[in-house]
Amino acid sequence: MASAPSADETSHEAQLEASDDVANVTSDTTLTEGEISSEAAWREEVSFSLAPGEGTEYKLTMDEGSIATFAWSSEGGPVNFDTHGDGGGNSISYEKGRGVPEDEGELEAAFTGNHGWFFRNRNEQEVTVKLRIKGDYGELKRMM
Repeated sequence: MASAPSADETSHEAQLEASDDVANVTSDTTLTEGEISSEAAWREEVSFSLAPGEGTEYKLTMDEGSIATFAWSSEGGPVNFDTHGDGGGNSISYEKGRGVPEDEGELEAAFTGNHGWFFRNRNEQEVTVKLRIKGDYGELKRMM
């Protein structure tokens, strides 16, 4: 014969039921994996336009070993880019591309200094680039 649940057991069951209700409510607003990298998750986002032939550079101040996650995309045409770093007498080229519409990944600072991207528009029309960044860095600076 089963005994009646104690007050502690009844309280625990009520907590479990309440937590199930909360879980059901929050599950409706849970982000999917694709949404986790949405704009809300980014620490900074900049958007800039480049006229034909124009270039600009954005860099992050970073300590050696720091990692920044980035994603950029261009509208109006692809761009040329150079991901690189400099500081303390050091310089490095991480990656270059020509005619690239978008890129994403992680930038790990090889040394303490400035690390980032140079973008150039080689199209016959203006392009707009959106750069999103999050992670371990000091500040984002437009260099030129």
